[in-house]
Amino acid sequence: GKELSSLSAVSYLCERAAEIHAERVSLLELLAETKSAGGEEASEMEEEIKQELVDLDEQSTALSHKFLHSLVPLINPDDLQDLTALDAVIDIRAGTGGDEACLFAAELMASYEATARAGGGDDSGYGAKSWEVEVLSVSRTDLGGIKEASLVVSSSKGGGGGYNSFDSHQQEDIPQNDEELTNHLLSQLGPYGFFRFESGVHRVQRVPVNDVKMQTSAVSVAIMPSLPDHALPTALPPNELKIDTMRASGAGGQHVNTTESAVRVTHIPTGIMACIQDERSQHKNKAKALKLVAARVYSHRKEQETKDRSAIRSSLMGGGDRSERIRTYNFPQDRITDHRCKVSVSGVSSWLSGGGVVRNFAPYLYMMEREERVEKLEEEEIVNAKKQSRSGEKRKGSRTKSSH
Repeated sequence: GKELSSLSAVSYLCERAAEIHAERVSLLELLAETKSAGGEEASEMEEEIKQELVDLDEQSTALSHKFLHSLVPLINPDDLQDLTALDAVIDIRAGTGGDEACLFAAELMASYEATARAGGGDDSGYGAKSWEVEVLSVSRTDLGGIKEASLVVSSSKGGGGGYNSFDSHQQEDIPQNDEELTNHLLSQLGPYGFFRFESGVHRVQRVPVNDVKMQTSAVSVAIMPSLPDHALPTALPPNELKIDTMRASGAGGQHVNTTESAVRVTHIPTGIMACIQDERSQHKNKAKALKLVAARVYSHRKEQETKDRSAIRSSLMGGGDRSERIRTYNFPQDRITDHRCKVSVSGVSSWLSGGGVVRNFAPYLYMMEREERVEKLEEEEIVNAKKQSRSGEKRKGSRTKSSH
């Protein structure tokens, strides 16, 4: 299966590395002989050999890149199922900035909806999948802004395009450049994996329409995996839930005052809750509230598991922390900057309206996350080597004492 195929990829790369090494040794021997021979012809051959060695070094560097792809995949195996198969719940809340923050929250929500309805594809539709958007709840302002909103991005086919590691033994099937690597990655992600790195604070800098000074506002976003309906009873046992019904508040006419359609679901062990009143049907509001609470509880538990597994917290993910500033949208300079991967793009309005922001930054962030895993592996290897060294010294010391 995939294990054998993955071994085939590593085997192929090892064979190619051995070939490059053998070629290099042969060229170095030939270079030494040429230098000792001397003469004009020898000098020309020496330059040719040196150029061939440079070419081999470039091939070796490219091969190292492919080794990394094969041994440390872009998608963390620990999160593989969630990132490729689960849908996404997107929580958006306006932060500092008043009306301006609410207006940007509405723009950000519209951008996410456009991205989701395009199935994560680019402007030409490349890479698009069948994704649907359902708004669970939304609180709007009189100016058309959004105080807070929750929506679900779901795949009608159940997640992404299916995980397929860089496991072909054919060289041409291994991504050869960043564009191929990006397309290969994005084609495998489900809604949760695609939007995953949007969690955090999105800062916007621009001059409001009713002002002359530039204002800085913020919107916080949390991306959580959405559990399938059949998994809800297991994730949220009835004895852990408190469900309250009440009359909906706000605009809505006679229905608001006469029907107890609003539903608040509280997860007792964690205190996590959700209140939904958007639908006229109490049953529909309850279903939405359960889905939202389930996503928040599942996300909370995953964060705890991650902290328990490692005391070192990823500088990139932050566990979906709303307080972590991740991106700035600077309208006067027409620039979007992601502060994690240090990448900037021009054309704020076009990126937002076209829904391409997520697709543009996600590959850089997955590559950064992989680099963090590689660094962690290297650190663990150094620690283990030191432990083995100390253990060897102790054994050597004990043997010395016993001999005396």
